[in-house]
Amino acid sequence: MTDRSTQPTVAGLLLAAGGGRRLGGRPKALLTHAGRPLVEHAAHALRAGGCGPVHVVLGAAADQVRAAADLTGCAVVVNDDWPQGMGSSLRAGLESLAATGADAAVVCLVDQPGVGAAAVGRVRAAAARDALAMAVYAGVRGHPVLLGADHWRAVAASAVGDRGARAYLAARAAELRLVECGDVADAYDIDTPGDLARLDPGPDGGP
Repeated sequence: MTDRSTQPTVAGLLLAAGGGRRLGGRPKALLTHAGRPLVEHAAHALRAGGCGPVHVVLGAAADQVRAAADLTGCAVVVNDDWPQGMGSSLRAGLESLAATGADAAVVCLVDQPGVGAAAVGRVRAAAARDALAMAVYAGVRGHPVLLGADHWRAVAASAVGDRGARAYLAARAAELRLVECGDVADAYDIDTPGDLARLDPGPDGGP
C-alpha cells in the first residue's frame, strides 16, 4: 500500500507508436491538431493533469516524430516491435517506468485528442501502488487508465497484440475503480480517414 503520509508519485505513459494502418500508413503521432502533432498534445495533457515523469513510447516514424514534436521534459522510449500491436508498446513503457520508482502510471493513447488534462487528473486521483482505475464515458470504459506499480509486471506479461491491459483489468473487475469523465472529455479515436474531420487543423491547414 502507498504510505498515506506522502503523495504517490504518478507517472504518465503515452502510447504513440502505431503506424496508422487504417489511415493509409500515416502515423497518428504526426497528425496535426491545433497546429501541432497529436503526440505533443497528449504529452501535454499528461503533464498538465499532474503526471510526472512522462514517458512517451514511439515506434513508426520515430525519428520524424522526435523532429516534429516538442517533447521537452518527456523520456522517449522507442519500441522497435511496434508492428506487433499496442501490447508491445505497453510492455516497453512499463519497463522504462520501472526504473523511476513511480507508485502508479496513467496510460493515455495518442489518438484521443478529446481526452485532456481534466480526465487525466480525475483518474490520477485514484493513484496508489495497488490501485487499478479506468475512465468511463456515460458507462463506456476507455482511457486514461491508471495502473498501480504493484500490477506492472503482471500487466506486462498479459499484454499481447492490441489488447494492452484489457485482459488483466477484466480479470480484476472487482478491484477496478471506474472514474466518470464524460463531462470533461470526449474519448473518440482518430482511426480512419473519416475521423480526420474531428481534428482541429490550426493555423497551418489540414491534418
